Amino acid sequence: MSEYYLEQKEIQKFLPHRPPFLLVDRILSVSGPNTMIDDQPKNKLGIKVVGIKNVSMNEPHFMGHFPEFAIMPGVLILETMAQVASFSMYPYMMLENNVRGRFQCVLVGVDQARFRIPVTPGDVLRIETEVTGCRTYLWSFLCKGYVGEKLVAEAKIMANLMPVTEKSSEKKE
Repeated sequence: MSEYYLEQKEIQKFLPHRPPFLLVDRILSVSGPNTMIDDQPKNKLGIKVVGIKNVSMNEPHFMGHFPEFAIMPGVLILETMAQVASFSMYPYMMLENNVRGRFQCVLVGVDQARFRIPVTPGDVLRIETEVTGCRTYLWSFLCKGYVGEKLVAEAKIMANLMPVTEKSSEKKE
């Protein structure tokens, strides 16, 4: 079993997002029951990722959501979960097989989303994810968000590894 801790430079090498839509400040751990770097989908089950998002009043969405009671929009909590969950693929894509740049992780589904407690400026949102399904390019995750020890949000999400074509890479530039 290997474990990874990633700072902002490594995060930006892996995720295509940039501020203000890069919502992951740190990956505290990527760990799993197996090597995490082989091609077998069954060996990806159980990979866990823990990441954090420091919620700041300076973020642009707080100007309108809501001026008198600033709360992080649920859709951004879900996006944070998806960004953290994508690091389940980090050991395979970045370290062993160097397929980064040839594939991009795309959110394709959200089920059973629940927002239990508002996330407000000053909070440290800790996201914990676990791979619950993997079929080559289609991955599913159980995601939970915490502030301190309080569960603030949870969801089941699905992501697809999509090949990056010349056309899609031209659009980024």
